[in-house]
Amino acid sequence: MADTELDLGDDKSLLLVDDDEAFVRRLAKAMEKRGFDVDVATSVKAGRASATARPPAYAVCDLRLEDGNGLDVVEVIREKRPESRVVVLTGYGAIATAVAAVKIGATDYLSKPADATDIINALMATGDELPPPPENLMSADRVRWEHIQRVYELCDRNVSETARRLNMHRRTLQRILAKRSPR
Repeated sequence: MADTELDLGDDKSLLLVDDDEAFVRRLAKAMEKRGFDVDVATSVKAGRASATARPPAYAVCDLRLEDGNGLDVVEVIREKRPESRVVVLTGYGAIATAVAAVKIGATDYLSKPADATDIINALMATGDELPPPPENLMSADRVRWEHIQRVYELCDRNVSETARRLNMHRRTLQRILAKRSPR
């Protein structure tokens, strides 16, 4: 999709919530070029305040922010404006967190790095459209990482319990959880 304006309807409001200031600035500029009226927040607190004061038609929220979880912002958006389209972004993509995001009301869930075109495709997709099949299948390392993340979420993010269930040393698990997801 080129840097042309989209048919966004009457309300072009877009809330971007991400604590990576360089990324959110670039994304805001790209979205403005495509016709969105962008509001930026770099924390859960600012995102919740913005969503309360001016509920957006569209939103892109990072999952992990310095002051909490981006899903808290998604909940506020859903309370104030149930029909809004919300995409959750994260550098720590895992099936369990994707399921949690969709249950709370996210329209879609994307792993970083995602560019403006990926985000727009997710924001503008209708419920009848199926996403295209992935071009790159998950590596064995990625499948292992996804499984660890799922068990971690099932254990309410308790490292010791997760390590016990996976029959893994706690410190090894901590090192794995501290890293970004493999490709």
